[in-house]
Amino acid sequence: MPKPSVYVTRLIPQESIDALREQFDVEVNLEDRALSRDELKEKVRGRAAVVSLLTDRIDGEILDAAGPQCKIVANYAVGYNNFDLAAATRRGVILTNTPGVLDDATATHTITLLLAVARRIAEADKYVRDGKWQGWAPMFFIGLDVDHRTLGIAGLGRIGKNVARKARGFDMKILYNDVQRDEAFEAESGARFVDKDTLLREADFLTLHVPLLPETHHYIGAAELKKMKKTAVLINASRGPVVDEKALVQALREKWIFGAGLDVFENEPALEPGLTDLDNAIVVPHVASATPGTRIAMGEIAVGNILKVLNGQPPDTCVNPEVLGK
Repeated sequence: MPKPSVYVTRLIPQESIDALREQFDVEVNLEDRALSRDELKEKVRGRAAVVSLLTDRIDGEILDAAGPQCKIVANYAVGYNNFDLAAATRRGVILTNTPGVLDDATATHTITLLLAVARRIAEADKYVRDGKWQGWAPMFFIGLDVDHRTLGIAGLGRIGKNVARKARGFDMKILYNDVQRDEAFEAESGARFVDKDTLLREADFLTLHVPLLPETHHYIGAAELKKMKKTAVLINASRGPVVDEKALVQALREKWIFGAGLDVFENEPALEPGLTDLDNAIVVPHVASATPGTRIAMGEIAVGNILKVLNGQPPDTCVNPEVLGK
């Protein structure tokens, strides 16, 4: 009897691929690029399971191409806005993600971007590399103080809380906004729940950790940027479309705010024209979770979910739990 077939849409840690191959027939996209829609439809055909990435839109068309024997699509990511949950549920396909294991890496990356923008690290590094530095000067590359300043957190989930805890090392005052108040966390951290307008007005540094939903699309646009302090810094390591990138370029160019650090972009991998010309923006290629331990742990969760489902057990991290009752 042939082994069930699993397709992996992008290179992931070898440990994860080896674990799948112990029980299944596995094919991996070795080109390490996002597949086109037509390529994805062809490659998932006849598979019992698929390991997908955020670059893969998994909807009814793809699932129909895979066929009725496809039981699970395991996202190698904590986010799953690339999934059509309703389409998968109608077809009885389980969808999973990799939550929890990215929290430390993403929170640390957020703080790294915050510090780098505040102290103008990328700008100063380029200045030295370009051979322009002629010696120390007292008013050279003046940045922002971080210690004792106000950190605003939009979205107090696991990563948002982790960022707040790390910020306590800088004795920062913590403000947050979320769909609901977390009084237990307030007692632990001294954080204060505020409405969105207050968050925008009072934060010296604003970090975004909201999921990408219809109501959070362009959560930060021109109106919000104009409410922020001229000395404020915006950090986005959540999802690109949470920020109106066109409005952000204008805000940075016209100095509505001091600067921004972006790990994600509205139309990845394309960037809004003019963004890379700005000295007050740090842009990095969606690498918040890029540590060996994190990426291996993500693979372990994705593979573990496939192993369980194809062996008749429920997965650990199902994002469309309604399908489990079918």
